[in-house]
Amino acid sequence: MSRAPHPRLPLRLRRPQPWAQQRPTWRDARPAVIADAVKAALARPSGNWFVLGAARDIAAGRAFGRTVAGVEVVAWRDAAGRLVAGPGACPHLGAPLALGPVHCGVLRCRWHGLALDGAPFAGWEPFPAHDDGLLAWVRLDGAGGELPLPRPVLPVRPRPAGTVAAVHTATGVCEPEDVVANRLDPWHGGWFHPYSFADLTVTDSPAGGEPSEGLTVEVSFRVAGRAVVPVTARFTAPGPRTVVMHIVAGEGRGSVVETHATPLGPDDRGRPRTAVVEAVVATSRRPGFALARAAAPALRPLMRAAAARLWRDDMAYAERRWQLRSGGRLPD
Repeated sequence: MSRAPHPRLPLRLRRPQPWAQQRPTWRDARPAVIADAVKAALARPSGNWFVLGAARDIAAGRAFGRTVAGVEVVAWRDAAGRLVAGPGACPHLGAPLALGPVHCGVLRCRWHGLALDGAPFAGWEPFPAHDDGLLAWVRLDGAGGELPLPRPVLPVRPRPAGTVAAVHTATGVCEPEDVVANRLDPWHGGWFHPYSFADLTVTDSPAGGEPSEGLTVEVSFRVAGRAVVPVTARFTAPGPRTVVMHIVAGEGRGSVVETHATPLGPDDRGRPRTAVVEAVVATSRRPGFALARAAAPALRPLMRAAAARLWRDDMAYAERRWQLRSGGRLPD
């Protein structure tokens, strides 16, 4: 059976609807439904894997440092280009290894020149690390406390050869649970992000407060003025710190948005801090998408800017949720 042809243009025109005249979604976004979906996500295994950041941010010739779940981590590329990660404090006198130079895959401490090539040395032991081609991961068994897995649990992605991908990182005062809760509440999209979404409808909200294996959403992405692109998206949570949106119908079918929440550690006031690492992987079956792929270096900053605008709002949501939850004031 042949596939239906694509319309010549993916855009549709709609009459602008005043923000206050949207259909209210608060009855659909039941606190118990969201809480059960979050609880189900938190119960799924991660194998103790945490996202460090974008794989391209850990480039040859320099070190990358991040505190993950209170553990200081340094990462770099060895002589073969493989990702290496380990404790961020030098085993000699505790110097910050992330500030050391990398030459021919060897990281040298700036204080006294101790050299690390990624193998155990002088009391320094590497952490398991994984580069999936888009994101860099580290496994911290002491922090995760789960049964370790040899690789992180990865969502299905389109083939890299046919995609344009970008990664944005934001940081806020909250815990990963609050980020997951934000992403498992798609009902807020048209109200909280009217500049990006219109005509949003959740089509398979779970009944009776039972946790769902996912949420399907029909939504139109705003382009400019009256122009929108309608799609059907599916939200799932494959792990306790990850929510994934797959475009399952419409323009860009197969595209993915992965939202990963990485706990960092407390700030100077003792409040938890979380990094949101969001990967957008766009694809299209249209022949013209090859031009978009050729323009990927110019498109990536635009994709990151769009994600940053959304996360300015969504981080405020997550931070507010943590404030309420930590004070015992979160509605249920």
